[in-house]
Amino acid sequence: MRDRLKLFLCLFGASLLCLPAGWAGAQTLNVGMQTETSSMDPHLSITNPSIGAARHMFDTLAHPDADQKLQPGLALSWAAISETEWEFRLRPDVRFHDGIAFTAEDVVFALTRARDAPSALASFGVLTKQIAEIQIVDPHTIRLRTARPFPLMAEHLSPVPMLSRAAAGLVTADFNAGKGMIGTGPYRFVSWAKGDSLRLTRNDAYWGKAPGWRDVTIRVITDDGARVAALLSGTVDVIDLVPTPNVAMLRAHPGVVLSQIVSNRIIFLGVNVTPAANPRVSDAAGAPLAVNPLADRRVRLAMSMAINREAMTRQVMEGLAIPASQLLPDGYPGTSAALKPEIHDPAGARALLAEAGFPNGFALTLMVARDRNANDVRIGEAAAQMLSRIGVRVTVDALPFAIAQPRHRNGEFALSMRGWGTETGEGSMALRSLLGTRDAARGWGLVNGGGYSNPAMDALLERALATMDPPQREALVAQATELGIRDMGLIPLHYQVAIWGLRKGLAYTARSDSYTFAFDVRAAPVR
Repeated sequence: MRDRLKLFLCLFGASLLCLPAGWAGAQTLNVGMQTETSSMDPHLSITNPSIGAARHMFDTLAHPDADQKLQPGLALSWAAISETEWEFRLRPDVRFHDGIAFTAEDVVFALTRARDAPSALASFGVLTKQIAEIQIVDPHTIRLRTARPFPLMAEHLSPVPMLSRAAAGLVTADFNAGKGMIGTGPYRFVSWAKGDSLRLTRNDAYWGKAPGWRDVTIRVITDDGARVAALLSGTVDVIDLVPTPNVAMLRAHPGVVLSQIVSNRIIFLGVNVTPAANPRVSDAAGAPLAVNPLADRRVRLAMSMAINREAMTRQVMEGLAIPASQLLPDGYPGTSAALKPEIHDPAGARALLAEAGFPNGFALTLMVARDRNANDVRIGEAAAQMLSRIGVRVTVDALPFAIAQPRHRNGEFALSMRGWGTETGEGSMALRSLLGTRDAARGWGLVNGGGYSNPAMDALLERALATMDPPQREALVAQATELGIRDMGLIPLHYQVAIWGLRKGLAYTARSDSYTFAFDVRAAPVR
């Protein structure tokens, strides 16, 4: 009732909203974001909030466009000059915010730091561990050598922020205090107040297209109703993750425009498959179990069969999601045409539980990060209800993402509702990160908090990552995906539709990677 009253007051206030006729003279942009970065250290985490914030200040070698096709960034070009060697040619006309020229030495420093930086969230090692040696050919040319063929070098390096070698010796606390925030990006760092806002100002010496806004403030507004209210009142000009219950209202509002796309972000249930007894799993009466039921594939399959994905996407997601069958939507490189969303079959699920030795079901706790994905808590609650119908009694524990993520990575949860967006725009990265057997030295399984390990899948994926021919590589990734998904290494739910709300007079090209970049928000004619 309180949320409904809040929304009513927001809508009433919105009726008084007076929008400017155009944005040609505007100098300031205010952005409302559901989730903030956990740190100003650009190499702390490959999570979407961290990379999204860093990209405003720290540029990358290649720029994925809105469809994740690579465009030249700090690198003008790149090419494999042998199966184990890549050459990147750098722009000669780039300077850091302090005026120092960007050279190959900075790339060496940034890639080395990204590879070795410890992370409690999600390490850049998954993107950089394959680099065995970096050679400086000249100030604007580098060569990257790998121990074995690696065909996806540019895709894997496209999210990695480039830092000045002058930042050597700085640690995360230094960046959080504002030290070392010197990049080559379109905006300069002004200030960061954790839990409140990140303030930026335009880099007038930027090598690329000049951003249209002199000053940008990215505000943290975790509450969905408050984020919508901020847009309607004019407190912010742009919001991300428009709540699905408000989409129809905003679409009809004369002062608002929406931009949306089916993203590559999958929402799924992560399962802890470690055989040992789990303190967050008990029998139906609440007594401890000697073994973890989730270690049995039949139990995981039963839980997947209990989920009515069509109902979830229609009712909880308001039709703004697509039932998921694998780690990326159909059509991305490495996806399998043979995988389809699990058929809802509660009777079959109960039979599988009985076959696995749990005819009376069991109880567990589901962790949900409450400030990370669209309708996150509602999705968790809906999944809990569906699982209860086959005898799996679920308690939902909603935690802030910044607290939940490192605990998941440490394997603390039996069941967790999670989201994953694939930076590389192809299937191998998600598979290696989420389901690959954990191996920090190789950068495998770095966000695999459930202990899943499938040697046959790993072997296929390893072959794929060393296959230079794209069709052959994609076929191998698809086969590896089939193994991991059919073994129920995780339980796919749906692919999220990414939706941005903007005040009329602004435009933003929806991105399949779900990033919100202030430098891509532009003025548009009012019609």
